Amino acid sequence: MPLHSLQPLPGGAWLGRWHLLEAPAALWPLLADAPAYAPLLPARTAGPRQAQWLAGRVLVQHLLAAAGYPAAPLRNEASGRPYLLGATLGPTVSLSHAGAWVAALLAPPGGGAGLDVEAVRPKAQRIAPKFLTAAEQAVSEQAIGRGAAPEALYTLLWSAKETLFKLSGRAGIIFRQNLLLDLPPGPWPPAGTLPARLWLAGQETRHQICYFEPAPGYVLTYCVGPA
Repeated sequence: MPLHSLQPLPGGAWLGRWHLLEAPAALWPLLADAPAYAPLLPARTAGPRQAQWLAGRVLVQHLLAAAGYPAAPLRNEASGRPYLLGATLGPTVSLSHAGAWVAALLAPPGGGAGLDVEAVRPKAQRIAPKFLTAAEQAVSEQAIGRGAAPEALYTLLWSAKETLFKLSGRAGIIFRQNLLLDLPPGPWPPAGTLPARLWLAGQETRHQICYFEPAPGYVLTYCVGPA
């Protein structure tokens, strides 16, 4: 069972990582109430995708136990956002997976959680003008000019905005308008934080996106903040 880590974070949050090596058949028995999850499996989810889906739910079980919360089944809103059934005053949860890595984040009751894990790919660089502001692109280009690897840098920025999007819990978000990164001059260290802002309904909130490389070729970002 390749449970990689269960890590307490400042403020009562918990971050979990699972290095996915199992087939779905090995993960189903690890679910506390597998029959209840079977009808919830998304359509056309088989093989690796089914394993990612299952590992995320098993990982949340481990996080709840490690953090001292009662067990609660995981469900998804119509938007896809995960939540813990029956846990009105319980923790907030965020999930993500990419390739062989699955990650989950628990925020304390009343808090917000955003999490994303990505495999470094050239796609983020190609679509950068669609999700980065002109100022963000300018800082990115300067960082690349100082030696930052383009694919890794743009994947990190895409992941950071995905984390902000999940933290917001809102539909209709425009990445270039509502999710803003106040990027320092690069290149940046392999692990650190990026200042960020959420603009929602005319109000601004400030956040810190934590990031690191869970394995070569991957980036993970997360943020705990107001719901």
